[in-house]
Amino acid sequence: MSSIPDEESVEQTKRQIRTLVNEISELSKSDVAATVYYPEILQKVVAALAAAGGAIWLLDGEGSLRLSYQMQVDPMLSDQSNEEAVRHARLLGRVLAQGKAELIPPQSAYGENQELANPTRFLLVLAPLIGAQQPVGVIEVFQRGDSQPDAQRGYLRFIEHISKIVGEWLKGNQLQKVADKHGLLQQADQFARLVHDNLDLRDTAYTIANEGRRLIECDRVSIATAKRRKAKVISISGQDTIENRSNIVTALNNLATRVIRSGEPLWYDGTSEDLPPQIEEAVEDYVDQSHGRTIAVLPIYRPEKTIEGDVLTSRNVSPEARQRGPAIGALIVEQIETQLTRQQLEGRVDLVYEHSCRALSNSMTHSGIFLMPVWRFLDRILWIFRGTALPKTVSIMALAAGAIVASFFIPYDFDLKGNGQLMPEVQRNLFAHVDGEIEEVLVKHGSEVKKGDLVVRMKNRDLEVELANTRGQLNQAISRQQSILAMINKGAATEADRSQLSSDRAEVEQQITAFNNQLQILNEKRQKLQRMSPISGTVTTWDVEKNLVARPVVTGQVLMTIADPTGNWDVEVYMPEKRMKFLDEAFANTDKDYLPCEFILKTAPDDKRTGKLYRQSVHQRAEIHGEDGTTVKLRIVPDTMDGITRRPGAEVIADVKCGKRSFAYVWTHEIIAWIRTYLLF
Repeated sequence: MSSIPDEESVEQTKRQIRTLVNEISELSKSDVAATVYYPEILQKVVAALAAAGGAIWLLDGEGSLRLSYQMQVDPMLSDQSNEEAVRHARLLGRVLAQGKAELIPPQSAYGENQELANPTRFLLVLAPLIGAQQPVGVIEVFQRGDSQPDAQRGYLRFIEHISKIVGEWLKGNQLQKVADKHGLLQQADQFARLVHDNLDLRDTAYTIANEGRRLIECDRVSIATAKRRKAKVISISGQDTIENRSNIVTALNNLATRVIRSGEPLWYDGTSEDLPPQIEEAVEDYVDQSHGRTIAVLPIYRPEKTIEGDVLTSRNVSPEARQRGPAIGALIVEQIETQLTRQQLEGRVDLVYEHSCRALSNSMTHSGIFLMPVWRFLDRILWIFRGTALPKTVSIMALAAGAIVASFFIPYDFDLKGNGQLMPEVQRNLFAHVDGEIEEVLVKHGSEVKKGDLVVRMKNRDLEVELANTRGQLNQAISRQQSILAMINKGAATEADRSQLSSDRAEVEQQITAFNNQLQILNEKRQKLQRMSPISGTVTTWDVEKNLVARPVVTGQVLMTIADPTGNWDVEVYMPEKRMKFLDEAFANTDKDYLPCEFILKTAPDDKRTGKLYRQSVHQRAEIHGEDGTTVKLRIVPDTMDGITRRPGAEVIADVKCGKRSFAYVWTHEIIAWIRTYLLF
């Protein structure tokens, strides 16, 4: 009866072990880091075997086993100075070399000189951990030494099974590392091809910044160039343009400048205790604005040229020894949210830095070539003469040459274009004949007036004062004349008195005559203050009353325009003076007294009208007219005015027909005239 609980206990233990093995298998299939995987495996193995402890020993970079993870391990075994620890390490090395699991009894020793030993009081259950190609470590379990042989063999089989599961995980993990490394190498190869693909400085800098950020997997990469040891940021990853006046770019320029002057790379991880004061100040100023957690500023030096054929020397020279050229810029790497370790960041930055030095140096050398923008422009043009584009280019050039030659023989209408306006033939400007101030305007825009109608009343206060003064002086002269006549009528006592009175009489009569003449002139001026319409017609000046009332005017100033809309209408054209030569030639080559014309109103561009330009309608004087510059006024007589809205001043575009010339002459005559005037003269 007592055997039943024992069987149940054994079955329960087996189920627990199978469960732990399944958990280990599932854990091995998951994508977990080694720092998580090994402790979990060790904990489950120790729990499954109910062991006293366990350890995982892994090979380091020098090929020696190092204690990486442990549970309840005697510290003596990890002490390299202890003889027992050395003998234990040799035992582990033998298991690793043989590649199979072993049971080592407690307090046992092996070898000729007992150099392999288990110095503990526990039974050691050892199994090698074999990866894709070679062993990478040993798993060790410390079990009770008094266990039965069958149980010990079970421990060994369990550890062997676990080591195989771990081996499968190691293979997958190593394959993933290889894949990651291969992917990184592919990215590095793509980065190298992209940064060396272009020799334009700005394009190269933007490629380094954007592609470098992807390769490093950081948050931001910037490139600064150094000129006279002063840095200027020319590219920032993720930004098409840079605002050089912004505070953050100014701070970054200052930081890069100070790092380049120091000659040493800067790795800032939040602490600035060991930094020089000038760099500490610059980096803190920049961090306050950029909020970066990790900042690396690496001066970029122009690589020294290697002697041709000296390949071994270039391979053996360290990077520090190669950095002997002048500083040409800086590579700036920032982490804001990403959390790459310093080791990971340095490895990726080295890949970007090496290619950046050479690409940036080559771009700066190329961009500094004399007249490089001109050579680059010519290179872009000359692509049409290369490869498969050459036949097409030759065909197009032949067609173009044929078209140019034909243009010298194909006749074409030679028209002279000018801007103008539609105006009545009969129109007059009303001028101010004397200085004064507008007192009253008796008409408005569109008012119909008759010839001689009063349209503007003016006043001149100075004229009124002068009139009053002249009348006063005339009255004084008349009074004096009357007193002299009275004295003459009484008879003078002496001959001298009579002679003096006669002289005074003649003088005062001359004054009276002068004052009367002056009054007549002043009255005529006064009459001119009343302005009459020079013709019968319509006032065409806009807002004439608003523009003139209470306004001072001077002699000769135009007050308004009056036109007769019922008469004939003309097109007044302002032809640029530079085209008058061709107009004169056209008149000289025709046997008629006029040249045919075409014109359109801008209000009706689809209604083309015809007219005639007579010789006598060409003014002999050139005048400056608005935006057209120096022009000669032409007056074109329309053939008919039917259907045209007669609005004085309506804008017109006119063409004067000057016969036919070659197509090339029509299109280039003004260019040729300009060259002759301004280049050849």
